[in-house]
Amino acid sequence: MKIRPLGDKVVVKATTAEERTAGGIVLPDAAREKPQQGSVVAVGPGRVLDNGERAPMSVKEGDVVIYSKYGGNEIKLDGEELLILDQDSIYAVRAE
Repeated sequence: MKIRPLGDKVVVKATTAEERTAGGIVLPDAAREKPQQGSVVAVGPGRVLDNGERAPMSVKEGDVVIYSKYGGNEIKLDGEELLILDQDSIYAVRAE
């Protein structure tokens, strides 16, 4: 990956939205729900605390996470659509 997040930022590649409903109806792009889960691609070193130490990150590369629906900033890098989130915008790590 050619990106290195700073502080407590996390780069996530969102899973693709469903293209069909359970009944088989094809959904246009405008009708698809924004994905709320994805795979962690890169993790920052952690937030700097008041005492100068870094807080450990709760996620690592490869984790599948569930995040805020409208959180983060969307970017396009090397043809891939990615999302940069604050660690606080991540609600859970999916258990394997």
